[in-house]
Amino acid sequence: MIKIYHNNRCSKSRSGLEVLEKSGKPFEIIKYLEDVPTEKELKDIIKLLGIKPIDLVRQNESIWKENFKGKDLSDSEIIKAMIQNPKLIERPIVINGNKAVIGRPTVAILEII
Repeated sequence: MIKIYHNNRCSKSRSGLEVLEKSGKPFEIIKYLEDVPTEKELKDIIKLLGIKPIDLVRQNESIWKENFKGKDLSDSEIIKAMIQNPKLIERPIVINGNKAVIGRPTVAILEII
């Protein structure tokens, strides 16, 4: 089943959800700010996306700028920062089987559904 890691307060995330709704395919909404991914889940997502952990970080968030920017962090430390501060996780993330995309732009979602 298709999964979307979603934050309803984010317009891009709402747009991604709309793409899934219009597709007519079944999907699961994961409100990752409430249901924070585990370290293993986040590592699996990063692997599916084919990116480095830093590429999943919203680096313009004040939490990042005030606490982490400019520090030499390991991948593990970056993942832990996202778990402790899930607002730092880029959104929306859509997973369909062994494919995943960050839905920015939302047309990227169409490529995997």
